[in-house]
Amino acid sequence: MLTLHVAENSPETAVLVEGATVAAVAPYEELTTAVPQARVRNWPGILTPGLLNPYAPELLEATYHPDPREAETLGTDPITGERAQALFRRDPTRLGASARRGVQRMLAHGTVAVAGDLRTRTVQDVVRRANLAVGQRPPRLPGPPALSPTPLILMPPLTRGAVARFAVFDVATREELVKRGASTCVATVIEGRLVHRSR
Repeated sequence: MLTLHVAENSPETAVLVEGATVAAVAPYEELTTAVPQARVRNWPGILTPGLLNPYAPELLEATYHPDPREAETLGTDPITGERAQALFRRDPTRLGASARRGVQRMLAHGTVAVAGDLRTRTVQDVVRRANLAVGQRPPRLPGPPALSPTPLILMPPLTRGAVARFAVFDVATREELVKRGASTCVATVIEGRLVHRSR
């Protein structure tokens, strides 16, 4: 199936997806004329190649993301430091479940790739199953670790034949994305699949 993704503030970079692959990147009008049978997904904001989050170890191995059912006892915010490590020591099976919830939070922030040296097989498997790309960790990280890190690291531009990984943010420009951060994400696509949408 052919799916055409277009965002209202970046119609010049519409993306045609076939299966898990980028079939074309071109202006929206050009693609709708060339492939009128494609299913169209209209998004607000701008379409980008998505983000690389360089803090995978800190966010997935050193942070506990509470289950919603634990809200009364642990709250809903991520838990870090010794308190997180104590939770993992008390019940090692928590690590995998926490990492899966952490990945979902990353996807909700337009993350399509991660970086950093993951030391546990459990978390490595979670990242692999989510089909997140694994990139190079920058030599200097300003920190602190965050789902919307500063500065944001955009992936390279999308090209024909590449794996269809990208994210859409409800902002007018990339400058506004930098200012407001990755929480403005409305859709994330990995290997052609819509893995997150907020509307």
